[in-house]
Amino acid sequence: MRLIVTGGGTGGHLFPALAVACGVRRQIIGSEVLFIGTGRQIDAQALADFDFSRKVINFSGVKGLGMSGLLHAASRFPQALIQSLLIIRKFRPDLVFGVGGYVTGPVLLAAKILRVPICIHEQNSVPGLANRLAGRLADAICISLPCNPPFVKKKTVMTGNPVREEILEAASHQKDVSDDFVVTLLVLGGSQGARRVNALIFEAVKILRAEGAEIRIIHQTGINDEEAMRAGYEKIGVRAEVAAFFADMADLYNRADLVVSRAGATTLAELAVMGLPAVLIPFPYAADDHQTTNAGYYVEGGAARMLQERKLSGRKLAGEIDTLLKDRPGLRKMAGAMRSMGRPEATKRILDVCARLIKK
Repeated sequence: MRLIVTGGGTGGHLFPALAVACGVRRQIIGSEVLFIGTGRQIDAQALADFDFSRKVINFSGVKGLGMSGLLHAASRFPQALIQSLLIIRKFRPDLVFGVGGYVTGPVLLAAKILRVPICIHEQNSVPGLANRLAGRLADAICISLPCNPPFVKKKTVMTGNPVREEILEAASHQKDVSDDFVVTLLVLGGSQGARRVNALIFEAVKILRAEGAEIRIIHQTGINDEEAMRAGYEKIGVRAEVAAFFADMADLYNRADLVVSRAGATTLAELAVMGLPAVLIPFPYAADDHQTTNAGYYVEGGAARMLQERKLSGRKLAGEIDTLLKDRPGLRKMAGAMRSMGRPEATKRILDVCARLIKK
């Protein structure tokens, strides 16, 4: 198979894309994969450990721009379309796979012009602008969660969100919620960190510590708060493993009993596969408030609790964590519900959809 993968700009787009690309390479001997993405640093970082070919096209997003920004973006579209046409004609893909982000627009339109099959994947419960438009070009649309607004039903397949192979491997060895007196709380702020979540969790842990709770912390802080959070935990006598970013997420998941996290679709898919109960604090400024909708899906399934950042205090968060940690049977029930919502076969389902398109 010769596959073009297009999209990027966030880890939520890139990690599922990499899972699919690695799945193609693993399952189809001799396959070739080309990434077409943005020039942003996060794209380069995500692909740095892989030997996939990569092309960058000269284009920018349009959402949230004023009139002058819209005109500037529109003026760059023809050049981006020509670049995409030339790349696709030279690479001669069997299929183009889009994962969202503004860069997909000219690439998918070029694929449509050249009559190359198109499959897209939407990670979130509220489709982004790029994928809402791409849905009109796509021959098949894979979704991770029920979407609102929905895509065209006859083209839509519920596949789940692809999860990295090392996390699938870790899930096969995942322990149940610990009976240990000391529990491990994993705090995730998303790929860019989350200053407000960091402040809330520190206040909550300080309260829990003062009330005699024994708790271990693993905290991904983002680069701006790493040193301050590490010093803060040391000052209040809490055992904490603090880093701006962690490379080995599978190991962290295996050690955690409860997670406090934003509600990005890729993180939620990983927590579900691992069967980790969660307290979710959606990022309130996410596009179309999609993190709240993402979180709501898991709350309805009994796998998570949701707290809105605007109404949240450290005291309230401490109370929520304390209630959960004191109810181990309830926490195990949440873990089981989370695991039942996981879709470890998501990559295979997407590859099956792509194979059917190519054959057709």
